[in-house]
Amino acid sequence: MKPWREVAVPHQDVLEGTFQQSEFAADITAVNTGRASREYQDAGAFFDRTFITEGMALLLTQVAQRLAGRGGEPVVQLQTAFGGGKTHTMLAVYHLATRKCALSDLAGIPALVDRAGLMDVPQARVAVLDGTAHAPGQPWKRGSQTIKTLWGEIAWQLGGAEAFALVAEADATGTSPGKDVLRDLLERHSPCVVLIDELVAYIRQFPESQAISGGSYDSNLSFVQALTEAVKLAPRAIVLASLPESDLEAGSQRGVAALRALEKTFGRVQALWKPVATEEAFEIVRRRLFEPVRDEKIRETVCRAFADAYIAEGVKLPADTQERHYYDRLLHAYPIHPEVFDRLYEDWTTIDGFQRTRGVLKLMAKVIYRLWKDDNKDLLIMPGSLPLHDGSSRNELTYYLPAGWDAVIERDIDGDRAETTALENKEPRFGQVGAARRIARTVFLGSAPSSVASKVAARGLDRAHIILGCLQPGQAASVYADALGRLADRLHYLNSSGDKSQDATRFWFDTRANLRREMEDRKRRFDDRTQVRGKIAEALKKAVGNATSFDGVHVFTPHGDVPDDTALRLLVLPPETWYAREENRLAFEAVLEIIGKNGSKPRYRSNRLLFLAPDHGALSRLNDATRVALAWDSIVGDVKEGRLNIDLLQKNQAEKELKSAEDALPRVVRECYKWLLCPMQEAPTDPKSGIEAFTLNTTGGSIGGEIERVCADNELVITTWSPIHLRAKLNELYWKGGQRAANAAAFFEDTLRYLYMPRLKTRDVLAQAIHAGAATKDFFGIAYGEANDKFEGFSFGSGSIVFDDTLLLIEPAAAQAYEEANRPPPASIAPAISTGLSGVAEGPSVYISNGGNPSPTSVTPLPSPMSARPKTFYGSVEIPPATAKMRLVQIAEEIVSALTSDPNATVRLVVEISAEFPDGASDGVRRAVSENARSLGLKSADWE
Repeated sequence: MKPWREVAVPHQDVLEGTFQQSEFAADITAVNTGRASREYQDAGAFFDRTFITEGMALLLTQVAQRLAGRGGEPVVQLQTAFGGGKTHTMLAVYHLATRKCALSDLAGIPALVDRAGLMDVPQARVAVLDGTAHAPGQPWKRGSQTIKTLWGEIAWQLGGAEAFALVAEADATGTSPGKDVLRDLLERHSPCVVLIDELVAYIRQFPESQAISGGSYDSNLSFVQALTEAVKLAPRAIVLASLPESDLEAGSQRGVAALRALEKTFGRVQALWKPVATEEAFEIVRRRLFEPVRDEKIRETVCRAFADAYIAEGVKLPADTQERHYYDRLLHAYPIHPEVFDRLYEDWTTIDGFQRTRGVLKLMAKVIYRLWKDDNKDLLIMPGSLPLHDGSSRNELTYYLPAGWDAVIERDIDGDRAETTALENKEPRFGQVGAARRIARTVFLGSAPSSVASKVAARGLDRAHIILGCLQPGQAASVYADALGRLADRLHYLNSSGDKSQDATRFWFDTRANLRREMEDRKRRFDDRTQVRGKIAEALKKAVGNATSFDGVHVFTPHGDVPDDTALRLLVLPPETWYAREENRLAFEAVLEIIGKNGSKPRYRSNRLLFLAPDHGALSRLNDATRVALAWDSIVGDVKEGRLNIDLLQKNQAEKELKSAEDALPRVVRECYKWLLCPMQEAPTDPKSGIEAFTLNTTGGSIGGEIERVCADNELVITTWSPIHLRAKLNELYWKGGQRAANAAAFFEDTLRYLYMPRLKTRDVLAQAIHAGAATKDFFGIAYGEANDKFEGFSFGSGSIVFDDTLLLIEPAAAQAYEEANRPPPASIAPAISTGLSGVAEGPSVYISNGGNPSPTSVTPLPSPMSARPKTFYGSVEIPPATAKMRLVQIAEEIVSALTSDPNATVRLVVEISAEFPDGASDGVRRAVSENARSLGLKSADWE
C-alpha cells in the first residue's frame, strides 16, 4: 500500500505554503470588482473547486427557477453559523447569474438545471451590497456620480445612471424609496439578483435618532422592508441576504438590535439553506486542497485495508467502524481520515469564531503543507498525524483556544522536549510507530475545544476513539492502548474520568495541570530529614514490627536511646547510612558506633544488636514513593479542609491515588531495606570487630519472617543450643589455665557482651543446654559453689539443676575425678532400707564391737512381707543455706511428688528456719526478712 502523498497530490498553492485565508475567504466584493484570485474570479475555475452541497444545490435550483420566471422564492435569508459557507454560496449564485460561458462548462450546474425542469438559465444583472465596503456617513463615487445610500448603490449596479435616476431624490435625502419605485427598478432590469452581505455590520453604525448622509437607522430598515415587498412583485428578481446566527457575531447591543429588526423584516422564509454537513466537508476539502486522485484502485485498497483492520480489532474501536458504511466514509474522505472531520465539525465548530468551512480549510492546508515537507508516510492523514510541533499548524488551532495551550503542547504532546518524545525514545515499541505522540495529538484534537466551548455533553475521548485516531493497518491496537496507559501516569496536563484501564474512561487535555502535576510540585516540597524520614520510619514500623524473634525493634533510634540490657534488639538504620556491596563504609561506621556507644557511655552488651540497612540502589525509589504518598496525602487533606478546590471527579481521583501510593510504599520499603548486618568477631584476640552482611529475600512472606529465617539459617541468633556446642565453647575459653569450673551466669553475661560468643536468643536457651548436658556425664558436672577445693551441691550425671548465679559448670574429667575422690566406701553388709530424719534412703544404725564384727543380735530385722503396711511418714533434714534452693527443689521433685502421687495421701509440709547472729542482726536484714515473711504468709516469724 502506498502512502497518501503518492496517491493524492495537493494543489500547487498548498504545496508552496501560499494558501492564505485572505485568498480563500470568499470576498464577494472583490469578485464583483474583478480583484479576486482566479479560482474565485473565473466561473469555470470556481465551480471546478466547489463541491455543491445539499444546501447550495437547493438554493441554486430556486435561483434558476426564479430567474427563468418559473416560480422560486423571491427572498432567501441565509442565516448560519460563522464559517457556514453562506458567502461561498452567494458566490455560486453570482457566477451562475453573470457567467460568460455555457452552463455545461460549470461543473455540477447542468444537473441542477435539469432538476429545476429548465432548459437554460438566463444571464442576469447582479447587485452586490457589502455592508463592510462603505461607511454610512461617507458618500462614495461611481464614476462621476456620488452615491450616499444602499438603494442608490443597488440602482447604480443594476442599471447605471439611468437606474440611479429612479432613486436619486431618495438617495440625496437619505429617505427610503417606496415599494413601487423599487418594483419598477427591479422589473426594468430583470432578470436580476440582489446579494446582500454583512447588512448588520452596516446598519449598526447609524447613530440613534440621527440622520446622516446614508440615511438613518429607521430609513435603512424601511428600505429593507420595501425591497423584500417589491421583489415579491417582480417575478424574475431575487434577493439573497446573509444574517449572522448569533448575538456574538452581531457585535454590540446596537448590532443585536439591528439583527432582531432585520430578522423580523425578512421573516422566516422556508428552509432553503442547510449548513455544510460533515460528509459534504469531505468533498469540499478534497476539491479545494487536492488534485484528483491519481489511482482509484490504490485508494480503494487502502480504504479496504483500514476497514478490515477495524473489523479485526472489533470492540476495541467505535461501533460505527464495524458497519459497512464506514468503508464508504473512508473513500469519500480520502486522503484524510473521517475522524479528523468528525472532530473538527463536531468539536471545533462549537468554538465561537471557528469557521465551519474556512477554518477547516485553512487548518488542513497548513497541516498538509507541513506533512508534505516532513515526508510523512502515513496511509491517511489521521488525528495522530497532525504536526503540532510545527508552529504554523499549532497556532492555527491554539488561536481559537484560551492562553496556555502552547505550554501544554510543548510539555506533554509534541516536540523535541515533550514527554511523549521522551517515552518513545525510551520504549522502542512505542517509538517505532510514534505511538505516544499519535495518542497525545488525537486526544488534543478531540478534547481541546471542550476547554472553551459553552456546551459540552461529555468531555474528552474514550479509549476506542483515541485508538481510532492512531491505528493503521498492520499495527496492533494493544501498543496504542499501552502507550495511553503510560501517558496517563506520566503527563501533567492529561486528565481522565476514572480508571485508566476501563474502556469507558474518557481522556482530555486541559491548560490546568492535572492532580498529578500538583502532586509532582508538592512532592518536591518535603524535607528529607523530617517529613520524608518520618514517613519511611512509619512504614518500617508497620513492616518490621512483626519480627517477633526480637525483644525490641528500633527504627532510626539514636544509640543513646537504645537500652544496654539483655534484650535482643533489631536496629533499623536511617536512609543516609545506606549499604552497597561495593561501598559499605557509611553503614559499617554507623553499626560500629552503635555497638560501641550508649549515648555518652560505652555500650557493654554489644552482642544483643542486629541491624537492618537500606540498599543504595533502591533508596531513590523509596524516596520518590514516600514523597508521592506524602503529596497525595497533603492534597486529600487540603481538599477536606477546603484549602484546595477541585471537582468531585478529581477528589475521587486524589483519594484513589493516595490509596495506591500507601499500598505501594510497604513494597518499596521492603525492596530497599534488604540488608541484615551482623557485628561479629572470629576470636577474642582479633583487634577489630567485623560486620557480615546478609541479603533478605524481598518477595513473599513478611519481612519479619524473612529476618527470622536468615538469622536461623546462618546461626546469627540461636534459639536451640546443643550441650556439645556449650562444652566446646567452655573448653575453648573457660576450662583452661588450671580452671576446672566456669560460672554459668558469667558465661551467659559474656554471650551478651562479646561478639565472638554465640548470640543466644534468651537465657532459657542456655538453661535448656545445661539441663540437657547435666543429664549425662559426657559434657560437664555441676555444683553451686566451691570452697576449700570442695564443690557444694556437686552433681555429675543428674538432670536436676537450678540455673542461678552460683551454678558452676565443671569440666567432665575434673568432675569424674572429684566424684571418684569423694565416693563413700562400700558397706560390708547390705543394710536394710529405712527412712531417716534426712528424708532420703539411709543405712540402718549399727552397733559394732569385738574388733569390728557385727553382732548378729544387733541388726534390725527386715520387716516381714506379711506384716502390716506403714501408714505414716515423717522426715526431716538440715539443708546448707548455700544450696538451699537446689535442695528444696530436689526434695519437692523426688519426695513430695512421690508422696502426693497417692490420691488418698494427706501430705503436710512444715518448714522451720532458724538463724543466729553473734553480733546481732542488722536493721536491714531484720526489715527485709520481716516484710518477706509477712508477704509469704509465715505463721511465725519472731526475732529474739
